[in-house]
Amino acid sequence: MLATFVIGLREGLEAALIVGIVGGFLRRRGDRAALRPMWAGVALAVLICIAVAVVLEAVSADLPQQEQEGLETVIGLVAVAMITYMIVWMRKHARSMRGELEAAAESALAKGSTWALVGMAFLAVLREGFETTVFLLAAFGSSTSPVAAGGGALLGILIAIGLGYGIYRGAVHIDLARFFTVTAVFLVLVAAGLLVSAVHTAHEATWVNVWQEPVADLSAIVQPGTPIASLLTGVLGIQPEPTLIETVVWVLYLVPMLIFVLWPTRRPAGSRTAAPAAA
Repeated sequence: MLATFVIGLREGLEAALIVGIVGGFLRRRGDRAALRPMWAGVALAVLICIAVAVVLEAVSADLPQQEQEGLETVIGLVAVAMITYMIVWMRKHARSMRGELEAAAESALAKGSTWALVGMAFLAVLREGFETTVFLLAAFGSSTSPVAAGGGALLGILIAIGLGYGIYRGAVHIDLARFFTVTAVFLVLVAAGLLVSAVHTAHEATWVNVWQEPVADLSAIVQPGTPIASLLTGVLGIQPEPTLIETVVWVLYLVPMLIFVLWPTRRPAGSRTAAPAAA
């Protein structure tokens, strides 16, 4: 539940941030005629993402067991790649994200192109929705409780919608750099767990058969159905008897990514001289 909650919150907030800023610009500008197609575009993007999720789930359910494991492996690897890219991109752009969005919206409004803003909102929701679909399908595949995982995702998305509405009304201000740094740490743990789960399902699909000797017996701790098992297996991807290849893959991904996320960022040289100059 915790993993899907953070995924739903993080991805939902990225889309809600763009929609909230665009909607807020249109509302303050008095261009309410463009708000209706913007919300229609957002609703259409959500419906498309739901349809994609339903199709992927239906295709997976109709496959034989070994092919299901293979599909889960592919979805898990795609999810890890997308999470990693998102973490790296946000690391570089989190501090300037809001300013860049507002500048793009101002430019579109200056050119009289409200439809560009409508398209921006539609594509933002569509992109984040596709990413969320892949992430959640992978998380559900490794979760010990699909109901709890679904509840966590729904709660995260609802909170993101509420924050987006607050941004739209101008009542909520978020330190994006700090928010994305904190959630990035947790997402690194989630991605490492998804990667281990992908390696595990790849073995079930007979794709990976090397280094399968167990390195530890955690069955006394990781007991199916317990809260600890939900945390260790559902979030961190730790199996009751982790194999050598699962352990190596987990360490090789987790350690470098945590160092990358937590390493202090350097402020641009111009920002250090801007304050005295402004004074």
